[in-house]
Amino acid sequence: MASNRYEFSACTSVLVGKKATIDGSTLIARNEDFKSAWPKHLVIHPHEEFANEQKFVAQDNGFTTTLPKIKGKYTATPEWTAENGLIEEDGINEYGVAMSATESTYANDQVLAVDPLVETGINEGSVVTVVLPYAHSAREGVAILGKIVETNGAAETNGMLFSDQDEVWYMEIGSGHHWVAQRIPDDCYAVAANQMAIQEINFDDPDNFMFSPTIREFVAQNHLNTAREGFNFRKIFGTQTLSDEVYSTPRVWFAQQYLNADTPNTPMSEDLPFIRKADRLIQVADVEYILGSHFQRTPYDLLGKGPESGKFRPISLAKTQESHILQIRPDMPIEVGGLHWLSLGVTAQSVYVPLYAGATDVHPAYKVGTKDYSPDSAYWTYKLAGILVDPHYHEFGEDLQETQHKLRIKFGQMVREADQKALQMEPAERTKFLTDQSIKMQQTGLDAMNKLISVLVTKSTDLSPLNYNTDLNL
Repeated sequence: MASNRYEFSACTSVLVGKKATIDGSTLIARNEDFKSAWPKHLVIHPHEEFANEQKFVAQDNGFTTTLPKIKGKYTATPEWTAENGLIEEDGINEYGVAMSATESTYANDQVLAVDPLVETGINEGSVVTVVLPYAHSAREGVAILGKIVETNGAAETNGMLFSDQDEVWYMEIGSGHHWVAQRIPDDCYAVAANQMAIQEINFDDPDNFMFSPTIREFVAQNHLNTAREGFNFRKIFGTQTLSDEVYSTPRVWFAQQYLNADTPNTPMSEDLPFIRKADRLIQVADVEYILGSHFQRTPYDLLGKGPESGKFRPISLAKTQESHILQIRPDMPIEVGGLHWLSLGVTAQSVYVPLYAGATDVHPAYKVGTKDYSPDSAYWTYKLAGILVDPHYHEFGEDLQETQHKLRIKFGQMVREADQKALQMEPAERTKFLTDQSIKMQQTGLDAMNKLISVLVTKSTDLSPLNYNTDLNL
């Protein structure tokens, strides 16, 4: 099997169709989990045009492909080092397409025995870089990546999220050369957590399903489908193990029971549906709550003290590098309607800061930071606040929550005001304005976190184990 950067880590993904949200937005979102100290940066790649097609060679595994002459502008969150690949993870391009990749998944031994992974195939390190700048719709993004998998092979089995103003798609690579994708119905949502998620494939419904052209023949010829009828991708290509039931399905269960009151109390179930219709319309705040969750209000809360606390792997944990919500709002030009919400560090201890898709630059603090702490880095600023809270969660939790609460309100106000002004501007003036406003919001978040850090450091001085209370009778 090809080396997988995320082999022993994980992510959690949420996808929401436009009629399932409160304002008609499409939403795709994911926690990126790897190491507890591994900074992310935020970049905006400019539009570029070349005289000839460009050759791309991945630094980490030698994956090679040819890229089109026109490369669209897009946002991305690469790591501080390219030693494991570019790993750009998520972004919104100038054509109104959002992409998040990848959700690490696992194929079963029987599938990989007949279509093994390709060491020099496409992997997480390259996928956003070679797909997002060239996709003019969510559906086209799926098609571009599918063709690469069929031609070059895949080094990993992964899930990828795509959206535009109208459609939301979830794509899964199931083996070295085979894949499927399903459109999330407009009035529904879906959650994925490190196992194959897509279930029954309707091969006669091209509006809602895409797939590698020979996947049915591949499964039939190699006797991989144990069902008497139907084509359940999750069961044919995926795994169903005790590890899945402790590590993966409980996260899906938590999100579903939050959005659907009738969700059965079976967090270890292998039969949870991939797609559901929520009891209510979904807001960005709901997605934030899910991605920042640790089984709160259940017996499994990682911060709880009951006998089942810590039984399951939570959605938010210390190894989260960043979390993003890619929102494409209706009835607006993409430069205004596209919001790249980015939370650096541990989602439960951070806050989502909005970046307009039309911006052309980011705050300097988002461009720096290495594996060692530095106060000039946005990643490390948010991370430090969480580290100070960690040993005294019950003493400092309210301070953190108050800061998060105020920032959510502030960002909501700032976006609302910026929207109104930007929509009245000419394109050239609008670009500078959206850039300035995005940087202003990033500065607002940093100021609030630094203020919180100051409070926490001051309070921590009185929590030393070297404290000694003198007996007043002495």
